[in-house]
Amino acid sequence: MMFEREFSTANTVCVVDWIHDADDVVSLEWRDPKGLRSCGIFMVVNSEIAFQRGYWGKLSFLKLHGLPIA
Repeated sequence: MMFEREFSTANTVCVVDWIHDADDVVSLEWRDPKGLRSCGIFMVVNSEIAFQRGYWGKLSFLKLHGLPIA
């Protein structure tokens, strides 16, 4: 599984900074207490998430959590 080792090793917390919505699309901007910043884009259909895409810096994540850079 992609990033399974990294996410199982790191203790991450999502602190919501901002939620934007426009019709059936929502974006969530978040950070973690260590400084990692990211966002997620969601398409909602019939009150359920139909599509999700996330953006974050893998290199920043690995460095913040002291994980090897592969």
